[in-house]
Amino acid sequence: MTANQTDVHQGHPIVLVDGVCHFCQGLTKWIIKRDPEGKYHFASLQSDVAKELLVKGKLSTDSMDTFVLIENGKYYTRSTAALRLAKGLKFPYPLLYVFIVIPKFIRNAVYNWVARNRYRWFGKDEACMLPTPEIKDRFL
Repeated sequence: MTANQTDVHQGHPIVLVDGVCHFCQGLTKWIIKRDPEGKYHFASLQSDVAKELLVKGKLSTDSMDTFVLIENGKYYTRSTAALRLAKGLKFPYPLLYVFIVIPKFIRNAVYNWVARNRYRWFGKDEACMLPTPEIKDRFL
């Protein structure tokens, strides 16, 4: 990550998503609409920036079946990342955090099922989504 990118995104939670997945692209747009303060910033798992961040967090750079939330220097994946992210959105979405009490192996089983089927259900692109000029400063 360049020094300029670090400065711009420092202090913001970063969400790493599969950039070619239609479901993930839709989820990114959904988050942006519910995050009017621009708290969350984004990067495609396929990007060099994301690969650097994954290595830094000691996570696999080969897996595209999860999204990652990097918050205050900590890395969260799968259902835990989703619930922590919901906690930071505008009301009523923080209420979803109550599901954190469900054992992780159950939450992640549901998450993994959706992740395994997302291309079949929603499709995928050959290239990552390009952000619009209005939101491009939120992408690494």
